[in-house]
Amino acid sequence: MGSEQACEHTLVDRDLNQRLFTYEMQVRGRFAPIIELLKDLSAMQHEADFIARAQQLAQQRLGYSLPEPLLGVAWVNGLDLRALHSHCIFRSFKACIEHAEADQAPWIERMAIDQAFLHACAYHTVDVSPCSDGRLQGLLPFVLRMASHDSIGVKAYAGALFDIELDLADWTRRELERLSGALPGAQDGDYLKIAVYHYSTSDPCLQGCAAHGSSDEQAMQAAATRLQGLRAAVDNTFGQGAAPQTLLIGVDTDTDAILVHLPDEHSAHSALRSVDNVQVFRETLGLPAPQARQAIARAVEAAAGGHSLRPGMRHLVERLLEANLSQIEYVIRHHAGRYTIIGHNERLICAGEAVSEVQLRNKFYFAHLDTVEEGAADMDVGIKIFNALNVSRGLPVPVLVHFNYRARVPGARERALQRCWRVKAAIESRYAALHAQGLLHCQMALSDQDGSERCTLIDASQDVSAH
Repeated sequence: MGSEQACEHTLVDRDLNQRLFTYEMQVRGRFAPIIELLKDLSAMQHEADFIARAQQLAQQRLGYSLPEPLLGVAWVNGLDLRALHSHCIFRSFKACIEHAEADQAPWIERMAIDQAFLHACAYHTVDVSPCSDGRLQGLLPFVLRMASHDSIGVKAYAGALFDIELDLADWTRRELERLSGALPGAQDGDYLKIAVYHYSTSDPCLQGCAAHGSSDEQAMQAAATRLQGLRAAVDNTFGQGAAPQTLLIGVDTDTDAILVHLPDEHSAHSALRSVDNVQVFRETLGLPAPQARQAIARAVEAAAGGHSLRPGMRHLVERLLEANLSQIEYVIRHHAGRYTIIGHNERLICAGEAVSEVQLRNKFYFAHLDTVEEGAADMDVGIKIFNALNVSRGLPVPVLVHFNYRARVPGARERALQRCWRVKAAIESRYAALHAQGLLHCQMALSDQDGSERCTLIDASQDVSAH
C-alpha cells in the first residue's frame, strides 16, 4: 500500500489511532526490557552484592521485584534464567491487567461499534470466535473497532473452529434471558455469531493459519462450515427459523485489513460474495466523507449479488468496513503499511478461559479449554508455535492456566483452583519432555467474574492442599 501513505483517508479517526498507538507502546513496553535485564543479571550473578543489584535493576526496568529464592542460589547453582524469564513474562502480563482500566480509558469510549450501535442494528448479543492465533488478540479494539461489553463475547479457537455444542448452550441461555426480560430492550433483537479466520498476503504458504496448514481456502471454508453447523444445530433443536444470524470475516494479519463475506437470505457464506477492504480503502482514498460512505454502500450492494441483506446486517457490515479503514491507516502510519513481524511473536500461552483485559496483537496465544484432552488441538498448535519462538532459542514456554469463578457461588474459587491444578498437571504430562528439561513453565491464575479479583497468580508452593 505504498502509494496510500502520501494521503490520509477522510473516514479515518486519527485521534483514536493515536490513542491506540499509545496503548500499544504502553503494553509492549512492559515486556521489552525482559531479555536485556536477564542478560545483565547473567553477567553479574557471581558478584557479592548480586541480589540487591538485581532487585534494584528489576524495579527500575520492570517495576516489580524478582523471586528471592531464585536469586539467592545463583552463586552455587547458577542463575535459573529460564525460570526468571517465565516469572517476568507472567508478572508483566499481570501488570498489563492491573493497569488495563487506566491504559484503555482514553480509547474505550471512542469505539465505532458499541452496544448502542449493535442494538440499533437489532442485535442483543454478538458472539465472536476468532482463531486463537496471537495476531488476532487485538481483533476487537484494533481490527474491528468494537467495544468490549457484556453483550459482546469473544471465544477463540485454533482455526476459528468453535465448539458448536458450547455455542448452542450460549445461544439457549441468551434466548432465555431475552424471553424472560433479563435483557432490557432486546425483546425483538437477534443473536449474531461472527467467525473470524485469517491469512497472510505476504507469505501465504507459511504465515497463514497454522491450524489449517496455511491454506486460506481451507481456513475460510472450515469457519463457514462451523457457522452453518451452529445454525443447523439451533434449527434442529428448537425449530426451523430459530437459528441465529451469522457473519464470516477474514483478516489479513500482515495489514489488519478485513475481507467480509456477505450472508445470503439463509445466512450462508461464499468466497465469491465478499468485500475486500483493501480495495475499498484504495477506491475511497481522497473522497469526501459522504461520497466515501456512498462508495462503501455500493461495494456492499455489488458484493451481495442480488441477495437481500437484513437492514441491521447491512448497517453493521458498512460500519465494520468503515471502522477498519482506520486500522488500515494505523498500520500504514505506525508499522510502515505491513507489520515488521508478520508471523508469531507471542509472549505466552493462556490456557483455560480468556483474559479479556489484554487486547493487543501477538501478546499471547489462547487455548480455550475445560480439559487438556478437549483442548488438545489448540494446545498442540500453541506448543508448535512456541517451539519455534522460544524453545529453539533455549527459552521456556510460559503457560498461564487461567480460570474464572463467581464469588457469589459458595466454593466456586476452590473448585476453579482445583481445575487449575488438574489442567496444569495434564499439560505437564502431555508435554513431559519439555517439562523435564525446564522448557515448560505453568503458572496458575484465577479471576472473579463478579468481583475485583483479576488474574491472581497462584503460588503453587503454598496451595498444594488444594490439589
